[in-house]
Amino acid sequence: MTNEGKIKILNVPGHPLHTLAEENIAVARIVAEARDVLNRLGTSSGPDSLAGGKERLSELLDDLGQIEKHYLKKENQLFPRLEDRGISGPPKVMWAVHDDIRAHLKDFRRALDVDDTELIIQTGRGVLQEIGDMVAKEEKILFPMAIETLDESDWARVKKGEEEIGYAWIAPAPAWAPEASAPASAAPEAAKPAEPRREEGAISLDRGVLTAEQIDLLLTRLPVDVSFVDEHDTVVYYSATPDRIFPRSPGVIGRKVQNCHPAKSVDAVEKILKAFHSGERSSAEFWIESGGQFIHIRYFALRDGRGAYRGTLEVTQDVTAIRALRGERRLLDWDRPGEKGDV
Repeated sequence: MTNEGKIKILNVPGHPLHTLAEENIAVARIVAEARDVLNRLGTSSGPDSLAGGKERLSELLDDLGQIEKHYLKKENQLFPRLEDRGISGPPKVMWAVHDDIRAHLKDFRRALDVDDTELIIQTGRGVLQEIGDMVAKEEKILFPMAIETLDESDWARVKKGEEEIGYAWIAPAPAWAPEASAPASAAPEAAKPAEPRREEGAISLDRGVLTAEQIDLLLTRLPVDVSFVDEHDTVVYYSATPDRIFPRSPGVIGRKVQNCHPAKSVDAVEKILKAFHSGERSSAEFWIESGGQFIHIRYFALRDGRGAYRGTLEVTQDVTAIRALRGERRLLDWDRPGEKGDV
């Protein structure tokens, strides 16, 4: 692709870079209005005008929350492709600024909640400046760098997953497909993205590739116990976690799930399965206290892409410690008495 052709992708609706640029236009409008409201707030004296300005700022702040989608698309789709091409510094710096903006938007919200006019103006102007600066950095640094570095196959990977994250302030982008004949960029061979190593026996999943061993490790290290009953009401799997809440043995595999419950529970099991099979319900939950534990039990109907019932997932979790959590912990802390950092 020629340099002229590369630059034109900013004008191609549906191209992921065009989408990011359109979102920047939208956020610039919101930032401009919020700055105007803050300026008026700083010179207003009447209670009605102050209240009206703060109310509008609250609405604009809600709108600014959509910037999370914009940043997630950069962090999860664009930055990995740049890193594949040997560019890691700018993405790391930008990601750190994203986190600063996220934190400062929360500060702005708290200032509005406590109704501190001076703090509202201070925090608001600060975070709006950061957002505006980021827009400028994207347009002057990130976008030109991406245009120069990435080829059509890279952009196709950036595009994938866009619908899952969503769009900030704009309608869903139209369909776009890379040019099939587009040559790869002239990036040095050493900077070409390496193909991920595929282990023998790996299983292709909807999102990623795992071996059977990795799947087993993953399922048995989750902080929950899971069991799976297929569409014929047969138990076909349970996770042999080290400290299962309710003991299981291999003998349950292949049995009808109704035969795995005491007689007093069979009616409830049948009711859940009937509702799941028919599509009337998709989940059920219970919670009990036992032996000093508060146990949360959930059942989920699993359906395929056509909506056909394919089985039931049971998830059981001891939530005693979770219910006792208070406040926040934002930093890693493995040194508190009685706590372990091992997983």
